[in-house]
Amino acid sequence: QVQLVESGGGLVQAGDSLRLSCTASRRPVTNLPMAWFRQAPGKEREFVATINWSGASTDYADSVKGRFTISRDHAKNGMYLQMNSLKPEDTAVYFCAVRARLYGEMTTDRRQYDYWGQGTQVTVSS
Repeated sequence: QVQLVESGGGLVQAGDSLRLSCTASRRPVTNLPMAWFRQAPGKEREFVATINWSGASTDYADSVKGRFTISRDHAKNGMYLQMNSLKPEDTAVYFCAVRARLYGEMTTDRRQYDYWGQGTQVTVSS
């Protein structure tokens, strides 16, 4: 069982930056793929970014490519999402997720992730 806790959300203005953190506990996640998803009110949860177990490979949704950067911190058993040039349409609850597949492939499919955090709210005002 993995417990995930997100932090770093908040209220910012368009063009600002935020860094989200996700910390895992109860077991190491250093050898597992991880991802960020987000869910805006009235919308389905959507893929944002994913990273493989080593951190060497990443993938992003087109809507955030070039603005967001996902990275891992093995020492802290977690990952980050650096979000720059934020837009009002980035407003959502952001969730981190872990796929319980040792050295498994990263994926954009939320159904492939086994553990989820409770989410952190990001609100971008125009």
